[in-house]
Amino acid sequence: MIRAIIYGIVFLFSFQFVSAQSLPEVTLDESWKQKIKDLAPEKSTFPTSKKKKVLVFSLHTGFNHWVRPHTEEVVKILGEKSGAFEVIGSRDINYMELKNLKKFDVLVLNNTNSKPDKRNLFWDELKIQSYGDSAATMKKALELEENIRKYVAGGGGLLVLHGGNTILNNSLDFSRLLGGSFDYHPPQQAFQVRLENPNHPLVQAFSPEGFNHVDEPYFYKNAYEEGDFTPLLYFNNSEIKNQRKGSEKTEGKTYVAWIRPEGKGKVMYASPSHNAQSYDNPQLLQFILDGMQYVAGDVTCDETPLKNN
Repeated sequence: MIRAIIYGIVFLFSFQFVSAQSLPEVTLDESWKQKIKDLAPEKSTFPTSKKKKVLVFSLHTGFNHWVRPHTEEVVKILGEKSGAFEVIGSRDINYMELKNLKKFDVLVLNNTNSKPDKRNLFWDELKIQSYGDSAATMKKALELEENIRKYVAGGGGLLVLHGGNTILNNSLDFSRLLGGSFDYHPPQQAFQVRLENPNHPLVQAFSPEGFNHVDEPYFYKNAYEEGDFTPLLYFNNSEIKNQRKGSEKTEGKTYVAWIRPEGKGKVMYASPSHNAQSYDNPQLLQFILDGMQYVAGDVTCDETPLKNN
């Protein structure tokens, strides 16, 4: 506990002054894993009736986020140390068959970036596997997408982390399931992440003022404009530098994390993080664990969509 507090103080101090360009790739070794184990929560925040099964799906065909293996390891450590989850990781597309998805309580999409041409990870991977002609390939890709929607509607939990939202970025159906699609991001920079509602149970990990964070500030499109989600975290648009010319936002806010129910299931999107250094923040680790519990059905909380406020 004392070590976690020390790490947290060092994290908060260093992130206030670090340049976004000075965040090098971090080696995923035993010392890094042990550091995360020391920082991770001792137990889950919310009561749970049983240990839930989690699949961390980390396949990518497009941009390769270097933090992807670190994020998978973080989810495994959070599950193991808290005792709330049994976690496995895979890049095997066969896990997206509905019969296989149903074996898990939670599906985590970990930086499942797709190629820019179709923005469809399943199409990309099936083409690599020479599944069939274009018609057959697209038919199967659409089937796998539908499997995720059926899985959530039937009671499954979906947690999407950082670039995982580009897995099916051109699909409006998937955008509505998730709450929005990726549009673009300015260069990495330090910015203040703020709490939409400090009283919401899913942000209790953070201090009331939020936290300073070095990351790619994501902007969104498609279903995001419908506001059919409950926001948790945000940044002020006016504080973001080097926005896309011609579409700069100088007022309002953009959300960093949100939740939404879908059928019998739950969905959560969280933008952090592009960098393994972000996991030096024990508050962020607690937030991810709490989010896992939410999508697993362990949390009763306000789910009023933004569009109703």
